[in-house]
Amino acid sequence: MNNNYYISPISMDALSSLCMELDKNNTIKAQDFEKYQVKRGLRNSDGTGVMAGLTRICSVEGYYILDGERVPKDGKLSYRGYDINDIVDACIKDDRFGYEEVVWLLLFGELPTENQLLSLREVIAECRALPDEFVEDVIMKHVSNDIMNKMARCVMNLYSFDEDPDNTSIPNVLRQSLQLIAQMPTIMNSAYQAKRRAFYNKTMFLHPIDKKHSTAEYILNQLRVDEKFTHDEARLLDICLMLHADHGGGNNSTFSTRVLTSSGTDTYSAITAGLGSLKGPKHGGANLRVANQMHEIMENVSDSTDPAQVKDYLVKILNKEAGDGSGLVYGMGHAVYTLSDPRSVILKENARKLAYEKGFEKEFKTLENIERLTPELFAELKGVDKAMCANVDLYSGLVYRVLGIPEDLYTPLFATARITGWCAHRLEELISGGKIMRPAYKSVSHPKEFVQLIDRKEK
Repeated sequence: MNNNYYISPISMDALSSLCMELDKNNTIKAQDFEKYQVKRGLRNSDGTGVMAGLTRICSVEGYYILDGERVPKDGKLSYRGYDINDIVDACIKDDRFGYEEVVWLLLFGELPTENQLLSLREVIAECRALPDEFVEDVIMKHVSNDIMNKMARCVMNLYSFDEDPDNTSIPNVLRQSLQLIAQMPTIMNSAYQAKRRAFYNKTMFLHPIDKKHSTAEYILNQLRVDEKFTHDEARLLDICLMLHADHGGGNNSTFSTRVLTSSGTDTYSAITAGLGSLKGPKHGGANLRVANQMHEIMENVSDSTDPAQVKDYLVKILNKEAGDGSGLVYGMGHAVYTLSDPRSVILKENARKLAYEKGFEKEFKTLENIERLTPELFAELKGVDKAMCANVDLYSGLVYRVLGIPEDLYTPLFATARITGWCAHRLEELISGGKIMRPAYKSVSHPKEFVQLIDRKEK
């Protein structure tokens, strides 16, 4: 256990008093948002996102508008105009790893030729290593219990190792982007190994980099003590990486990256913003909540493959009598997708065989029950009459478990894939944005007369 914690000199009593002051002076009435027509969360009243920009990188479709109303449809995810189903299917058919192909597509806008793909793989392989002494001086010192926070600190530290960190010209940002895409798996694994040693009292192991490996193979090779993995395991992880590589300009982490980019800041600061956002349980941290929810259901019913038993427990979760008290069924519902999330459909389809082979049939069937039962229960108990589908988080956590990936790395692995999208959107913002993002906030405070210090009284 790491005991090098900083002990705050601020007492809990003092904090409690200060929090009362905070609450008193920072609460804004719900009716004020309605009065001034403020779209909280940059959402329209029907839940759709406020149009904040244009992009050629990624399209996320889950409904269409007819006579001013949303009409559900099967979800569609496209990278640079290419349907994600076609990309994944082609890679499976040819039995090749596709994440690097997606990296090229998202960054440069077209599918790579064989020579272009080969050159990109060589660049990524050469860039995977971190600077000399980086692991010892940056990662192993001041080990973090949270891998996402450590990855963010590592990215910021790489600024100091860059000979031209503040140059925002396209060639320089492209160089930085390719290096970060290549280094993210190394950062993730090194941070996890340091945590294993400091917090779990387990052996830390850092394997040599094999430049022949694809990104998926490299991740599994680095995480396993014996460095061994099967082709099917690497292919399933590769599919996960492809599916998580981007999800449009409006998702919270990508939008955060674009906001910082619009200010003219450096690449390392902008990517760190994406990491900080993705860590949030309402964004990338959701897959871990799905895993916890599944474990809870399995522990509290005698047979979680029985739909009737799962239904009874889901009723308790929705009524806030079980789960984390939020009344939410994690892994269900999405801001855009209605009838289906294509990422979830692809993951489920490709994970079943390996999950059954590795003894996770019960877990898989439990998730299928959650997926099938939740929409009808939402309609019945909450009066929510809208299409609801499983999102990518419902099955991604189980996929990681099947692959032997520890829960500490569920969200960091998401970040390792999504950094490609962040970099692509940063480059697009630099090329086409041109304006610092500066939305308006209406002040609802009232004018007050200044009171001299000697005359102030506690309220």
